[in-house]
Amino acid sequence: MTRTQIQLPDELYQRAKAFAAERELSLAEITRRGIELFLERFPQPMPEPRKWQMPRVDGGGIKVPLEDLREISDGEEAARSLRRR
Repeated sequence: MTRTQIQLPDELYQRAKAFAAERELSLAEITRRGIELFLERFPQPMPEPRKWQMPRVDGGGIKVPLEDLREISDGEEAARSLRRR
């Protein structure tokens, strides 16, 4: 069991202590029961399984047709070979 510390407004604390005393329970027990009741009343919805999607790559916004890319690459290769001489 995990110990925890909570802060309650004074009026809520007094009401909870009186409620617990009337039923001969500890404040911790009514707190546990209250949280259990709250979680039963508001269950977490099951997440829907996500459909797999192919990852998308951000190309940086520059769109060059494939043929132009080949020409640019050939031109760069030719320029590099000229610089080596």
